[in-house]
Formats: sequence, structure tokens, C-alpha cells
Amino acid sequence: MNRITSSRILEKATQTNIEVMWLLRRLTPDFKSISDFRKDNKEAINLVFKQFVALYKEWDLFGKKVVAVDDSKFRASNSKKNNFNTKSLNRKIRIISRFLSSKLRNASLSKSFSTPTVNPFHVKI
Repeated sequence: MNRITSSRILEKATQTNIEVMWLLRRLTPDFKSISDFRKDNKEAINLVFKQFVALYKEWDLFGKKVVAVDDSKFRASNSKKNNFNTKSLNRKIRIISRFLSSKLRNASLSKSFSTPTVNPFHVKI
């Protein structure tokens, strides 16, 4: 949500950010543990993203006028470029999977991470 990708910054958030403290039940892993977790669980993280999309599809939230996630509201639109078929969706899923894989690979290779230069919310689904 806050676009934090650095393991070191996430480590600091576990000690200062109230939402993160609540989610982690006051656990404070160090940056190496966070980095190792990402590296060791790449497939599971990708699966979570896919299940999140599947859950929204199951709840029939795609195609509505307004979708709210964590109190954020986004106006939906359905122009020709936003209208997808199975072939284009599969292509976009492959693109997003490659994007996530490269981000996870970069995160595991880099010692200190920086803010991502590409905003993942701009990647069109």
C-alpha cells in the first residue's frame, strides 16, 4: 500500500508503523529474515496475488462501477482498451507474472532496496 519494497525499510516499519505492528502481532523480523522470506516463497507470493484476483472474480466485483479496497475507491471504466477476452487476459497475466518475478529477483539480489521506479498500479491488467 505504501510502495515499500526495501527489506531494511520494512524492518523499520515493523518497529514504527502501527498497522504493520498489528498485522505482524508485534513481531519484528530483521531485514535479512524479510529478504530470505521473499526469496524462499516467490511461488507462494505469486499464488497469493492470483488468488486475490480470483476472490474478486468470485465475489463478482469485476465489471462494477465502483470497487473499494482498504477504503480506497477507484472509478471503473470499460472502454475498448479496457475490455478483455481470454487471450488478452492470459497475455496480461504473463506480463504481470514476469514483472513480479523480476521485482522479486531484484529484491533478493540487492542488499539495500530503493523505491521502485515503476509504479505497479500503472501496469494495466
